[in-house]
Amino acid sequence: MMVYFIFALNVFQGSSLFANRIVLSLFALELGAQPLTVGLLAALFSLFPALLAVTVGRLADRFGARWLLIAGSLGGGAGMLLPHVGASLWAVLAGGALCGLSLVCCNVTSQNLVGILSNPENRARNFSNYSLSYSGGQLLGPLTGGFLVQHLGAMSSCLSLGLFGLIPAFILLAFMRKPLEAGAEKHTPKKTPKGSGAARTGTLAMLRDPAVRQTCITGSMLSSGLNMYSAYMPVYAHSIGLAPSVIGIVVSMNATAAFVIRGFLPKMVAHFREQGSIAISFMAGAVALMLIPFFESPVILGMLSFMFGIGMGAGQPVITMLMFANSPPGRSGESIGLKVTTNHLTNMVSPIVFGTIATGFGLLPMFMLNGLMLGAGSAFSYLNRRRAGE
Repeated sequence: MMVYFIFALNVFQGSSLFANRIVLSLFALELGAQPLTVGLLAALFSLFPALLAVTVGRLADRFGARWLLIAGSLGGGAGMLLPHVGASLWAVLAGGALCGLSLVCCNVTSQNLVGILSNPENRARNFSNYSLSYSGGQLLGPLTGGFLVQHLGAMSSCLSLGLFGLIPAFILLAFMRKPLEAGAEKHTPKKTPKGSGAARTGTLAMLRDPAVRQTCITGSMLSSGLNMYSAYMPVYAHSIGLAPSVIGIVVSMNATAAFVIRGFLPKMVAHFREQGSIAISFMAGAVALMLIPFFESPVILGMLSFMFGIGMGAGQPVITMLMFANSPPGRSGESIGLKVTTNHLTNMVSPIVFGTIATGFGLLPMFMLNGLMLGAGSAFSYLNRRRAGE
């Protein structure tokens, strides 16, 4: 039953996080931010995940999940209350960094916890259900954020979401006093060959394992594409005059698609195997991104957002499954932390680079270059599939 509590908590925290992202992006635009500043905000969402993901994973391996999830809830709440109090671009940027702290505490801890609470027979199903719960948050968050901004304004929206984000901390403090890992099955990751880099003591030595290294590379490319969509889809929609509530609906179509595809994920993986599923995911995302800047109709943009969500929604949980399965014994949290670190290091650099491109040359080349990056990811995953003999 504990795994279902994690799913419910994930819906709550995911909806809060994605509402925070769209509200902070629209608040920044309201305060006069340029595309480069919005890119910096997206990068700051990845600051703490890049710096602390491995540390959080080690803490989860050693001390369990409860206090890390509480810290994540408090960080997310504080990240939204700060812009309400400060009402400046600096406060918005600092709030984005604190929301990133919430992200790393919650995501690394809960992903590792789902793996620990699973066994090899139900792991694919549990990770699929976990990703479904996250998709629920992705769906509710933009809808809620866009609605709040349109009807309450960005500043009051920050207050509402800040208070909302603190609720999981109170639930965990009041009702979940026992360790969240109670009743967990023993984690049995792959056996690591003697002398393999993954068996070494250093975290970075895990990258000597080709399977871990390939998973980190593909995960970083996929995460970067999703991050750029989350940052710049609201900017593009705002630039063509769409209302905040309409922007929320368009962005939420991404999560709707992710929710749909993740229901079929176990069958998809069984048919195409892991690398084949990731290759298909990249290609769907690439085509959608490259078409977005050629349309202004909210209906068509919603359809392209749905197509993008089909691709990204399938790829993310498969990468997490691969990383958990390839983790050294007793270091699953650290391994997932390594994946999150590499993802967010990319997410710190890419928004600034692409934000500079968007500021100097417009949004069209930025979307096209991101699409080409995802297309390269599809080719890389296809080659990995050939090497693995899938």
